[in-house]
Amino acid sequence: MIERGNPVPSVGITLVTASGVENTTSDAVLGQGVVVLFTVPGAFTPTCHVNHLPGFVANAAKLRDAGVDKIVCASVNDQHVMKAWAEASGALNDVAFIADGNAELAKALGIDKDFSAFGMGTRYARAAMIIRDGVADAVFVEDAPGVNASGAPAILMALEAAAA
Repeated sequence: MIERGNPVPSVGITLVTASGVENTTSDAVLGQGVVVLFTVPGAFTPTCHVNHLPGFVANAAKLRDAGVDKIVCASVNDQHVMKAWAEASGALNDVAFIADGNAELAKALGIDKDFSAFGMGTRYARAAMIIRDGVADAVFVEDAPGVNASGAPAILMALEAAAA
């Protein structure tokens, strides 16, 4: 699993933003400035859609005020699903979305999780990280169901503590 001080891996991903959809690499998206990356098991899934993503949208201005240049959400879904989710949630102005359809980035980060028991195959573990110029500065992986350590309020607290 990626740890503090590790560089983000470079794998092919599809990025969904307000500007459109583009094929690029994870290090190109996550490698410059202060980036908050949060990962979810699936677009439109109940906890991800109702609890995880909305917290980052609601706190986007506070995250920017705390020095965050970019907020990125990654999921093991294709770009069509990620685009539909971004549009449906009204998040495109605040969050960029990584479509990692084959879980290549999830595996490279070491935060992949087997959700086969739920018919979902390999997905991301629910997590978040603060990345500074392409290097993991803090990594938060949920150890139980729900959004606690990887939610926007926890990331804000970590950013404030690092600035103090």
